[in-house]
Amino acid sequence: MTAGIQNFITEKIGQQFIDPPTFNLGACYRDSSNISPLIFVLSAGSDPIADFKKFAEESDMGSRIESVSLGQGQEAKAEKAIEKARTTGGWCLLQNCHLSISFMPRLEAIVEQLNEQNNPEFRIWLTSMPSAAFPVSVLQTSVKMTLEPPTGIRSNLLRTYANLDNRILNDCTKPNEFKKLVFAFSLFHAIV
Repeated sequence: MTAGIQNFITEKIGQQFIDPPTFNLGACYRDSSNISPLIFVLSAGSDPIADFKKFAEESDMGSRIESVSLGQGQEAKAEKAIEKARTTGGWCLLQNCHLSISFMPRLEAIVEQLNEQNNPEFRIWLTSMPSAAFPVSVLQTSVKMTLEPPTGIRSNLLRTYANLDNRILNDCTKPNEFKKLVFAFSLFHAIV
């Protein structure tokens, strides 16, 4: 049934409605502001932190990140990290919000108090599994992202090549051989 529905959609409106787009953290960041959090909705088998750190380095924010893994007793540390990032124009990453249900009302109040006078470079990044305890008002004002593990050889290859650019592929003494090697490793990784 699933394959039949996918074939119908492909025939009627196009293949682009079947294939999920490659993850683009830069586009999500451009949709945000200093008053709207960015939320990674976690799914089994996905870990967006490596992509987040890479994007932070590319944005010259790698040294201006305040990161807190939420859990029991981390609420005060999280509040201090938010305040420091807000005043200095850094990024605050609060990981595993679903593990700190008692902090969610305070997080909601903090997000509601954010205003345009904050440093324009300030951002709150959150990671959370889907949770009924997550504040609805924070969800409504945020940019939501999910990073699903790729399924199939094609999507695995697309994800690998999305992280490469021509500068990386051509920056060696034998670029043609290097490109073939990268393809072979990428294909092997996609199959296994």
